Amino acid sequence: MRHDTVLVVAGGGSAPITRELLPPADAVVAADGGVDLAHELGLRVQVVVGDLDSASPTGLAAAEAAGARVVRHPRDKDETDLELALDEAAALGPRRLLVLGVEGGRLDHLLGALLLLGAERYAPFEVDARLGRARVAVIRGEREIAGETGELVSLLALHGQAEGVATDGLLYPLRRETLLAGSSRGISNVFATPRARVSVERGVLLALCPGGEG
Repeated sequence: MRHDTVLVVAGGGSAPITRELLPPADAVVAADGGVDLAHELGLRVQVVVGDLDSASPTGLAAAEAAGARVVRHPRDKDETDLELALDEAAALGPRRLLVLGVEGGRLDHLLGALLLLGAERYAPFEVDARLGRARVAVIRGEREIAGETGELVSLLALHGQAEGVATDGLLYPLRRETLLAGSSRGISNVFATPRARVSVERGVLLALCPGGEG
C-alpha cells in the first residue's frame, strides 16, 4: 500500500512544534537522535537509521520494543544521518516527504540539509520541512504554498538556475523570470493572500518561510 506522508524526524534538540500542528503521517523514520524527538512528540517510529551516536539508549530501546527497524551505519560514512533517513523514507514510496527538525545547530548541516531537500532523486515526491519555526517547500513545476498575509517568504534557486518562475498571491510578483543560484533576487517576498501559487518551468525552487505558523 502506498503511503501518503512519511515523516522524517531529525535530532538536535527539543520539539520545535507540538504534535497537533503536524499533519497525519503513515510512517515515521528517525534520523539517529531524531528518535528522541519523535518520542517527545508521542510518535511511533517505524525505522531508526544512522550511526546512532546521538540517539539515547532509552529512546533507542523504546523504539525497538515498539517494533521499529534499526538500520545502523558506521560512524565513518559518506552521508549524513538525515540523508540516510530520507533514502529510507523514499524507499517506502510515499507521495510526500516531510522533514521535522530543530532550528539552530551547525550551519554546515543546515545548509547541507536544505540542498539535500532539492536533490534530484527526491523529485518523485512532494518535499517539505519544518525546521524550528521555519517552513520549507521544494517546488518543481507548480505548487501552492500557505502563509499568513504579510508573512515573509523567500524563493531560492537550487542546484542551478530556475527558469520561468511565476507567482500569484505574493506582494512582489514574478512573471516567468529566471532566478540564478546564488542570487538574492527572490529573498523577502511577502504573502499578499493566505495562499499563493508558485511555478517554475525548468529547475528547482526552495520556498522558505523563516517564521510563524502555517
